[in-house]
Amino acid sequence: MTYKLLGVGTNAKTIKGDGDEYLTAILYMHSWKIMVDGSMFNSCSMATLAGCVEGCLISAGRGAFNNVQEARRRKAEWFYRDRDTFMQQMVKDCEKFVQYCSKRDIQPCVRPNGTTDIRWELIPCERGGVEHPNLMTAFPEIQWYDYTKIPNRKVDHLDNYHLTWSYSAANAKYEQHFDAAVQDMPVAVVFRTPYKGKTWRGYNVIDGDANDLRFLDPKRTIVALYAKGKAKKDKSGFVVDIAA
Repeated sequence: MTYKLLGVGTNAKTIKGDGDEYLTAILYMHSWKIMVDGSMFNSCSMATLAGCVEGCLISAGRGAFNNVQEARRRKAEWFYRDRDTFMQQMVKDCEKFVQYCSKRDIQPCVRPNGTTDIRWELIPCERGGVEHPNLMTAFPEIQWYDYTKIPNRKVDHLDNYHLTWSYSAANAKYEQHFDAAVQDMPVAVVFRTPYKGKTWRGYNVIDGDANDLRFLDPKRTIVALYAKGKAKKDKSGFVVDIAA
């Protein structure tokens, strides 16, 4: 399978959930300080407040390689320079992915924010000559899901789009959203070492590194993740330390 925008089978975590029932495709783009025709764009509006710029997953796994970084930057530049053709290609990739999964009787899943935090629910697209308010509406057969640092994102009107809020204690103003966010979404917490506890702050904990199928997680659940890439050395508060 080859796609211009989506990646399938290239993420060490998502492939843990890939098999006879689910298959995940991810869109990876550069997320920070993207220069396009003299203007700068950021694809993670809460990154500074959440303190996760230094520990961003953009550096994890294959993201550590310069050629991968450059490919992600080119996609981001395309997204901001020519949104119409970008979305046309995204639709083509999704259709191709759906066809592949349909032939194998597998549920297609897509994470459009592999390393970004774009509000895809607000970006229109066209499929088969029909205008749609977003990709989720255009592709109801796809299970869409993402991690987000935007605590007030509301996608309840989209049955096939699942969000998990990403926790950080790097900034008190950001951290205070925890109590409200956990009522609407599972909450992902990055720990410096694998978390062995059954609860955290009074909520049940699940192993988020076992697979990436976050849409199977219920609300009011803590998704424990292990720090990766540059995040292993993060001291901002984005990565949580647990006393031995």
